[in-house]
Amino acid sequence: MTSNAARTIRIQIRRVAGADIHPYLDAVAALRIAVFRDWPYLYDGDPAYEREYLDAYARSVDSVFVLAFDDDAVIGASTGLPLADDSPEFRAPFEAQGMDTGRVFYFGESVLLPAYRGQGIGHAFFDHREAHARSLGRFDLVAFCAVDRDADDPRRPEAHRGNEAFWTKRGYVRRPEMTMCLHWNEIGCGEIEHALTFWTRPLEQEQSA
Repeated sequence: MTSNAARTIRIQIRRVAGADIHPYLDAVAALRIAVFRDWPYLYDGDPAYEREYLDAYARSVDSVFVLAFDDDAVIGASTGLPLADDSPEFRAPFEAQGMDTGRVFYFGESVLLPAYRGQGIGHAFFDHREAHARSLGRFDLVAFCAVDRDADDPRRPEAHRGNEAFWTKRGYVRRPEMTMCLHWNEIGCGEIEHALTFWTRPLEQEQSA
C-alpha cells in the first residue's frame, strides 16, 4: 500500500507557458472531463467542447498550465490566460463594469484527481498562476468563475465541501454582479445553460529590493 507521504514525495509541480502547453492539451481535457463529472458541474464530457474551449489557451502566447505529476502521469492541472485572449462571453461581465480587460488575468480551472487532494496542491496551483500573471507585468487583477448551484439542490452530495472558504482565505471576493452563462452537457439533462459567478482579487506586484 502506498502511503500519502510517499505519494507526496513523488508529486512534482511544473509550470509551462505559451507554446509549451500544446503537448498537454489532451491531458488537461481528460482531467476536465473526469473531475467536472462530479458535483457541482455534473459535466457529461464532450471532446468537441474541450477542443473548442482549450483552443483559446493554445492560441495565447501568455497562457499558462500548472501541472501536477505523479511520476509521469498528469494528475492535476490549473490553467490561465490573459482575459483579452479569452472568448467574448468571459470578457462581457468585466466590460459591463467598465473594467479594462487588458489588465485582467483569467484563471480557467483547477482540476485534481480525488486521491491527491488535501496535500497543498491547490495552493500551489494558485501560487504558480499568480506568479505567472505577475511576471507578465501588465495585470492589476486576477479572476476566475464558478458555477452557481441552488443550496437545496437534491443532487448535492451530503459530504460535499465547497471551495468558497479556501478562495476567501486567498483574498478572492465573490462578485455577484458579475455573472456569465455557458452551455455544456449536464448528466441526465443534455446541453443546458449554466450561470457562473466571478471571483476577483487585486494582483500585487513584487516589491523591488
